[in-house]
Amino acid sequence: MAAFELAAPGRIVLGAGVVAQAGPALAAMGAKRVLLVTGRSSRHGDAFRTSVKLPVVPYAIPGEPTLGMVNEGRALATREKCDAVVALGGGSAIDAGKAIAALAGNDGDLLDFMEIVGQGKPLPRPGLPCIAIPTTAGTGAEVTKNAVLASPEARVKASLRSPHLLPILALVDPDLLEGIPAAILARTGLDALSHLVESFVSIRANAFTLGLGREGVVRIARSLRPAFAEGLTAERREDLAVASLFGGLCLANSGLGAVHGFAAPLGGMWQAPHGAVCAALLPPVMAANVAALEQRAPQSPSLGRYRELNALLAQGEDAARWVAELTSALAIPKLAAFGVQPHEVPLLVEKAKAASSMRGNPIVLTDEELTTIVHEALA
Repeated sequence: MAAFELAAPGRIVLGAGVVAQAGPALAAMGAKRVLLVTGRSSRHGDAFRTSVKLPVVPYAIPGEPTLGMVNEGRALATREKCDAVVALGGGSAIDAGKAIAALAGNDGDLLDFMEIVGQGKPLPRPGLPCIAIPTTAGTGAEVTKNAVLASPEARVKASLRSPHLLPILALVDPDLLEGIPAAILARTGLDALSHLVESFVSIRANAFTLGLGREGVVRIARSLRPAFAEGLTAERREDLAVASLFGGLCLANSGLGAVHGFAAPLGGMWQAPHGAVCAALLPPVMAANVAALEQRAPQSPSLGRYRELNALLAQGEDAARWVAELTSALAIPKLAAFGVQPHEVPLLVEKAKAASSMRGNPIVLTDEELTTIVHEALA
């Protein structure tokens, strides 16, 4: 196996009730004024503000984060003289919070540092200290070194990427999943599954990510469907929180593949929730990769890992079919529900081929194979 290095936050703490550690952690770092970045609903924002004995400046992200939202948050943090950022919410809030914290400590325009839509320059120095607290179980954004941001003008999503985006502390509290709507539970859980599966078969997979991937997919397999159908018990909350965290660590340290190669342009071209897009794409991508590997690279370690997924997810049956049945049971729509039209597939394929995530796919897929994937995910 090739050499590898690990990227992770300064500290990761997982367990019921660990959100209470945020206040003492902020005090220990000498924070005086905190920018609190949340999602639209901020289910836990009020409780957090009362528990932290510091002035808190709220900033809500009303949807998936855009370049403009991050610029506004950076200006607010500077104007209010905030010296720390807490990102509390789903992946959108956490990605926005990480980006705001990083930019608030650096000079230059956001586009100077953005991939694809900008110049891609490295961030020269650390930003404000950031604590990430996920309230969904799917994105793993609390442990990744990038922030995915939409550029409405370019109709694409791209990353701000730097080791300086890693939070100094990630607090993963399964109890924060209590009360999450079933539709969000389904989308985020399948996002976590896509992270685990894609990183498991990635050409950059390593001993660290393979171990976490095996544990993560087992937890998803036993808990996601019953959590959606019957509700979140303490054990299911823990399973999903652990799987999401492990998925984030895996994607950060071994990359992804064609699912996320498509998801980046899809999210920019249409108003489609990231988790639902990944869920619709995951079964046909799995099937296409297996067929291509069997035909063109039968000795690939990735093909052996797909066979291992058959055992881990589907008790020896076909894992791609098992995932397709799971997405149906969780009421995940096909891509046509978000406005994707057949005549737009060639442009989508061209954009996906240029996406950075494609570089981790276990085999280079042909245009015909990529086109078939999208058509199968459409309806």
